[in-house]
Amino acid sequence: MKPILVYQTDFTYAEGAVCAMYGVVKSVDRELEIIDGTHEIPKFDTWSASYRLYQSMSFWPKGTIFVSVVDPGVGTPRKACVAQTADGYFVVTPDNGSLTHLKAWVGITAIREIDEEVNRLKGKGTEDVKVFHGRDLFSYCAAKFASGLINFEGVGPEYPVEEIVMHPLHEPEIGEGIVHGIFEINDPNFGNDWTNIPTRDFLSAGFAYGDTPLLTVQHHGEEVFSRRVLFHQSFGYAQKGDVVIYNNELMRISIAVNQGSFTEEYQIGYGPEWTLTISK
Repeated sequence: MKPILVYQTDFTYAEGAVCAMYGVVKSVDRELEIIDGTHEIPKFDTWSASYRLYQSMSFWPKGTIFVSVVDPGVGTPRKACVAQTADGYFVVTPDNGSLTHLKAWVGITAIREIDEEVNRLKGKGTEDVKVFHGRDLFSYCAAKFASGLINFEGVGPEYPVEEIVMHPLHEPEIGEGIVHGIFEINDPNFGNDWTNIPTRDFLSAGFAYGDTPLLTVQHHGEEVFSRRVLFHQSFGYAQKGDVVIYNNELMRISIAVNQGSFTEEYQIGYGPEWTLTISK
């Protein structure tokens, strides 16, 4: 069976970019299956692109090819690449930080720069276009790869995994009865904030479901939230409208408002400047 192509971009559906990319894929091979991951990555946010790849990839069949196009440096000398992960997937993407979480938490065994001379769309009058590699380079190369017209070696020259562009990752601090971390990403639909604190480490620090520890949030070192809140396995254990600390889908400590939005109601963002402490 041919690999599935899973797409994520910051393009939205507001105009025809996604449609054009899929047209390129189907022009190479009509049998290829295309699935939308998301087209709502925040604009230019390669950190979020990296996290979303990690979030969903392992739930797909081995060999699935992910096409991730969040590319603020499109048309510049930044590398366009195909990466092979240690657990058997491929990612077609600009090498601009979008591989950070996969390299750090899963492992990347090989990476190849796309050879534009042989793996770029030709014959459509787009040869001089520098601003739409999602269509002219990434989709075309991904389609050739998925259809079997090229193998991984046919993508282009290999380069060292050590040269992959990385965002800095922040490790939590775990103590007895106290943990420190950052808000690493959010759930934009429900307004939950996800931390970098693994639930297993939180439990090993002495916290248990049903506890009401003190949650303190700071932004650039200034306190913006501090109160005791319930820690439990899911939102419904808290009263409607109450803040709850819970174990999210990736086994990381997260903060929500039951049937509300933590990010909106308390104006909490994410990134290394958003720190939190949870203490007994």
